[in-house]
Amino acid sequence: MTSETHSAFGRIGIWSSALHGSRVDEAGRKEIAEAVAELDELGYGTLWIGGSPSPDDAAAVVSATRTVTVATGILSIWDHPAEAVAARVAAVEADARGRFVLGLGVSHGPMVPQYTKPYSAMVAYLDALDAAEPPVGSGRRVLAALGPKMLRLSADRALGAHPYLVTAEHTAEAREALGPDALLAPELTVALDTDLERARSTARQMLAMYLQLPNYTDNLLRLGFGENDFDGGGSDRLLDALFALGDIERVKARTQEYLDAGADHVALQVLTAEEGGAALPRTEWRRLAEAFGGAL
Repeated sequence: MTSETHSAFGRIGIWSSALHGSRVDEAGRKEIAEAVAELDELGYGTLWIGGSPSPDDAAAVVSATRTVTVATGILSIWDHPAEAVAARVAAVEADARGRFVLGLGVSHGPMVPQYTKPYSAMVAYLDALDAAEPPVGSGRRVLAALGPKMLRLSADRALGAHPYLVTAEHTAEAREALGPDALLAPELTVALDTDLERARSTARQMLAMYLQLPNYTDNLLRLGFGENDFDGGGSDRLLDALFALGDIERVKARTQEYLDAGADHVALQVLTAEEGGAALPRTEWRRLAEAFGGAL
């Protein structure tokens, strides 16, 4: 990865599915704008808009910020035609001035009626983005990737990969598959709670949904977990491998494991016991920014 790309993404970012202005009312949009403006001021490198955002969601976050990189994490290729996305990205880029990155993914079969041949569909989508006027070239996009084929495509046809719900061991394997130069920016989910059992309970509430999606469970099976690890929202072993659970120092140590394994950037998703992934956990975001300090 070039020094310019590293600088643009930073080492630590925030991933949140609560940054969808299109899914809330005017008061909600104002709250999102205030939150992302503060994240920008706190010094995070990148804001990842999670949960299949639209280009309009990204445009709103770009408009509310000044310096932070904004990325979709991820936009589903089944929901938005490539030509329309290219046109919208061009409009966003006029405001972003190099701060916007298009994160793309194939989503999941149980969630997409037309889901078929996901790898071929992604290749065709990238071809369409390249052919659009204006195009969205490889230097302005990243791919959600878990398996070897999609990881290689991320290196060949994009800046790199944004894996979700992965272990540090997967990060090491992804780095090998991507090679030394492609961006590797995994998501890491955080439950800041000194009560480990309560933190695991919070994590299980979130993980249970993802364990219904074969793309994730197949990847976890490849990593050596068994079907029994998926029971009851996830075994302790699985939770401890996928999440950062505990106090600030534990979160910092877990984040460093991913960086040591080859990640260029780690996107932290903060869960809270009350709201799961649907809240804007601004207190926790502030605590993390203070703890990481100049490492952001």
